[in-house]
Amino acid sequence: MPIPEDVTGDEIDKDVRQELQSLPKTLAEDVARNLVMVARLLDEDPEAAYGYSKVALRLASRVAAVREAGGFAAYANQKYGEALAEFRAARRMTGSVELWPVMADCERGLGRPEKALDMAGAPEVHKLDKAGQVEMRLVAAGARRDMGQLDAAIVTLQSPELASNSVQPWTARLRYAYADALLAAGRDREAREWFAKAVESDRDGSTDASDRLAELDGVEFVDALDEHEHEHESDGESPAVKDDDEDADGEKD
Repeated sequence: MPIPEDVTGDEIDKDVRQELQSLPKTLAEDVARNLVMVARLLDEDPEAAYGYSKVALRLASRVAAVREAGGFAAYANQKYGEALAEFRAARRMTGSVELWPVMADCERGLGRPEKALDMAGAPEVHKLDKAGQVEMRLVAAGARRDMGQLDAAIVTLQSPELASNSVQPWTARLRYAYADALLAAGRDREAREWFAKAVESDRDGSTDASDRLAELDGVEFVDALDEHEHEHESDGESPAVKDDDEDADGEKD
């Protein structure tokens, strides 16, 4: 797959670069450039990111960072079985528990919420950092909802991290998930309160909390172009249709 000339491979994280030092120099550079493309495209073009990840895997499947990148690319394309296999391989290579929450979410994607809940109660969770533990809580709540256990999902999300006034990278997503669960349970007033809190903490627009809040408040958004066309129609004009008697030069016969 083509890689832009401005991508050198030096853009990757220093820890990944260190992992690639086990490879011959030219090969390491090729793998690094493909990993850069995976990172660049993962959100905006997951399919293309997946393609670059397959190239990297073909070149260096024994590198943990490559297996991890392949897992995230597969995950972004909802290829949960493949993603889980790559994450497991990366974990075997490193011994790290960092991927535990996303592995559990893959189990959800495969229609096995009970397995995800088993993972949420495993000893590995205690080895996660705070961000990882919050992510695991989100996955567990999602698994409860998959099983139709709304009240249990709400209780799962109730935590010191949810109650804290301090804004962390996970705060908006945690508040959003809690608001969404409350809304699904018919607790609209509380849901509105928590969507508002999610908006306050969502500094990078990682959720659509503001849209959900507006929807609860009955605010309707009108497309400016549609509104302009409607004004023309109300004046007896249609911007898309000419007068039947008008010729190609815009003059009437």
